[in-house]
Amino acid sequence: MEDRVAIFIDGSNLYHALKDKFGRADLNFSEFARKLVGTRRLFRTYYYNVLQDPALRPEGYREQQEFFDALRKTPYLEVRLGGMKRAAGIPVEKGLDIMLATDLLHFGWNGLYDIAVLVSGDADFAYALQAVKNMGKHVEVAYFEGNVSRDLLEVTDYGHLLDQEFFKGLWARGERRAGGGRRRRSRVPVQASEAQVQVAVAAGPPAVDGPREASIVSFVPGDQ
Repeated sequence: MEDRVAIFIDGSNLYHALKDKFGRADLNFSEFARKLVGTRRLFRTYYYNVLQDPALRPEGYREQQEFFDALRKTPYLEVRLGGMKRAAGIPVEKGLDIMLATDLLHFGWNGLYDIAVLVSGDADFAYALQAVKNMGKHVEVAYFEGNVSRDLLEVTDYGHLLDQEFFKGLWARGERRAGGGRRRRSRVPVQASEAQVQVAVAAGPPAVDGPREASIVSFVPGDQ
């Protein structure tokens, strides 16, 4: 029987790392999951992020909702949202790490996956990953060089280095070519909304039963 893989994405961590490393965040989440899973079977992808405060950032909140609506069209992907609180006048994430760690442990304890893939470099998840290993599960970390804690690398069974080579073919708006041209991976045109959300039809995720339709999603403002 094929190993079932569950992917847990720290959305804010991923977004900022993509912008830092590559200056873009138009990631095709379906293809991203496909590459992490490889020849194994995808159980589900969970994406975690903070919800913008509509009172403080009404435009950012509206744009973020459009992004989440598009993201939810990706098969076998669920969006989990935390909130924001203010500490010394500075907005900080509220409950996001606890939410991800709780799902990681709960789903593992109930035998819903065999392998957990964490997309984050945050050291706060190291103990939760160790607890999952203690259940007899395998754990993997997808990380950016220079943006991952030593604790995570020490506990993981396998690391996916998210470098330029890894992301080849995973961009929603195509690859940048020398000379300024772009190469598109899909023949399906990408439709852009006012919030810069791009949704297109592509092949579905790997080794799962059900519809073969997926969303290519890109988001620039508000996802932080």
